[in-house]
This record gives sequence, C-alpha cells and structure tokens, in this order.
Amino acid sequence: MRIVFISLFLLLSGCASLTDSPTEVEETLVHTPPVEDNTLAKPSEPVTPVFVENILPSEAEDVWHRIRIQLQFAPSTHERVQNRVDWYLKHPNYMETITKRAEPFLYYIVNEVERRSLPIELALMPLIESDFDTSAYSHKHASGLWQLTPLIAKHYGIKIGPWYDGRQDVIDATNAALDFLTYLHKRFDGNWYHAIAAYNTGEGRVARAIRNNKKQGKSTDFFHLKLPRQTRHYVPKLLAAAQLLREEQMAFPKIANQPTIDVIDMRHGVILDDKKKWAQLEVLNPGYTRFPALLDGPKHLVLRKGEIKNWQDYVANLPEMPSEQWQKYTIRRGDSLSVIAQRHSITVSQLKSFNQLKSSRIRAGDTLMLPILADKQIEYKVKSGDSLWRIARHFDVTVSKIKQWNSLSKDVLRIGDKLTIFLAAP
Repeated sequence: MRIVFISLFLLLSGCASLTDSPTEVEETLVHTPPVEDNTLAKPSEPVTPVFVENILPSEAEDVWHRIRIQLQFAPSTHERVQNRVDWYLKHPNYMETITKRAEPFLYYIVNEVERRSLPIELALMPLIESDFDTSAYSHKHASGLWQLTPLIAKHYGIKIGPWYDGRQDVIDATNAALDFLTYLHKRFDGNWYHAIAAYNTGEGRVARAIRNNKKQGKSTDFFHLKLPRQTRHYVPKLLAAAQLLREEQMAFPKIANQPTIDVIDMRHGVILDDKKKWAQLEVLNPGYTRFPALLDGPKHLVLRKGEIKNWQDYVANLPEMPSEQWQKYTIRRGDSLSVIAQRHSITVSQLKSFNQLKSSRIRAGDTLMLPILADKQIEYKVKSGDSLWRIARHFDVTVSKIKQWNSLSKDVLRIGDKLTIFLAAP
C-alpha cells in the first residue's frame, strides 16, 4: 500500500530545474494508467545512434568528445531549439564555467549512462538542470546536480537529514536520477522526449497533455504538447546543447577522458581535524552540510584519484577530535548512549563517531562531545544594504553554504528575512 501511495505523489512531483516556471495549481492525485497511443512507441524524432567518428568511447580525446561521438537524438530544426543554440553562442564563456564545475564528475556520470545503455544525451542533463552546480537549490526545493525533489529522492533511497543531503552526492543522486529516467522512459513507452519532459514537470502532467491532444485529434509529438513554459523549453535546451557538441559550434574546454575520482567504503562518520588539508573533500562530497563533520552520509566517500592511501592512513591514525567547537556533556549515573542521544535529538551513531567510540560502554564522570556546535548557530536578520556576499564575508563563511543552510534558490534577499548561520567556535 505504501508503494502505491508514493506512486501517486510521483505523478506530480517531477524534478524541478532552476529556470523560472509558472506557479502550479494543486492537482487531484489520481494514478493515470500508461497512455495507450501507438505514437508513443516512437520517439518525437528518430532516436538512432549518430556516430560522428568510428572510434571507441575510450579512445575519445576528452569527455566532451566521448559524448559527441555517441549522440543519439536526431538534430532538430525546431525554433525553440535554434533559439537556445543562439543563446549559447551569445554566451561564449558559459561552457568554460560549466566545464570547470563538471570536471570532477562528468566522466563518472558519462560512465554510468553508458553502463546502463542509456542515450548519452542524459549525461548533459545536469547542465540543463543546475549548470553543474552541486549546491544548487530551486524554488521547488529541488537540489543538487540533478535537481531532485525531496519526494523523488527519498523514493529512490536517498538520505536527507540535518547533517547530510544525498541529493548533492554525485554517486547517490546520479543513480536515483537515472533510475527515475529509466522508469519514465518505460512509463511513456520508449519516448525519451516525453520522459525527459516528465522528469522536469511530473509524469501526470505530461500524460494529461498527451491524452488531451489525442482527444482533439492532434499530434502527441513533444513539440505539440501543451505544457508549462519551463518544460516547453526544457527538452529544446538539451537538444541545443547536443547540437553544439555534434556540430562543434562552440568550444568545450577539454576534460580528460579518464577517471577523476575514486569511491571508497566509509564505515562510520569522521570529524576532520585539518579542514585545509582535506578541503577537496568538501568539493567532491557536497552532501555534507556541516563540513568538516562527515556524519550521517552514505556508506561511501568520494576522493580524487590517487588519494585513497592518504585517506586510509589518516583514518587509521585519526587524532583526537577538536573539542573547542562542539558542546560537551558530562556522563551521569544511569546514562546510556541511547538516552543521551535521545535527549539531544541526535543518533547513537553520531555520538559514537564524534567520540571515536568502538563500543557503547560509557562511564559516569567521563565527558562526551555532542555533534552540536558550541552555541554558534545564530539567526541573522537581513538589513538594508545587505547581500549574501556581504553577509558571508562578515561571518567568514561562503555564499553557497548560506544558501544551503537556508534552502535558498536565488541570491535575492528581502529586508527582514531571517537567515540561519552556523559558525565554528574560535
């Protein structure tokens, strides 16, 4: 029954991108059966491999080249696609920014798309969804490279909590996004354009648009469907990016066609005592919202290639945890880890990780550190003249962290807004 209940919500919840979209009216939660339409068995346009060069993907010069030689969606001359191509061409520095952000993750994403035998164009979706910004938030509370909503993320097993948001983890988020797209492709009988549109706006809305066109005797081709403005331009953005690659109309700075990261098992949480030394971890593991506390995350950690041995040595000789920035608790007679954890709204696992405990045995009189910042969570009220940059500079934190802590999708602030800021104790 729970699975059925979740599927009802999935009809309307699609993954929201960062571009503007009209306000959605609450709709009746009715599960729409698969649309029986022979036109759905065929894509909006031919979807057959268009191999530009007769070489293997592993032989490509770089990752963008690897994508280009495997493009499958046929070129489109539709006005919406060409308008987006023109936009890209008028912003020649755009791909430089995208490439810089994508460099740590694109090879992994491409490899996962290939492993599942999915169209390589899907590897370009983070470009459309988030501009490859791992910390991106939308007004619909979608987050991460793939802009997964909380409902979709949790349905596909992604953990979201006060210390960790798996939508920003490239491994879990990519798996969930590709699982969702695979489901939508089957749901719409092999039509990738409909599936991609449903990823953006929800499968129920796309199914209704198809059904309405059928009733009116109209084509169910994607470009003929009545969909929200954002979604009407969503698929064309993807096709435009693919066209730029295929026809080499724009420079895509090279990304080495080789693995850039390693994914290793992580059995328990870790608190880093040297934030500067491991600063790259924050870039590669942006799901940890209170870095340098690596708590409540997945059972893996993403490292730069060649860093496994250094990390293993560090964990094996983990120094005592820095205590000045965390609250302390003196164990009383009758206490247990579960009692202490419940009292402070944390988990036993967090408590053991924070104190490097190998067992649950504790002794009255000993001191435990709690994974709670030492009186340094503050509320800041936005004043006239404030900006995220000014506030971040004042508190010596980053703009992206302020946006992450407060689920902000834009940089715009209003006087009187309240922001939560987390500060490390001096």
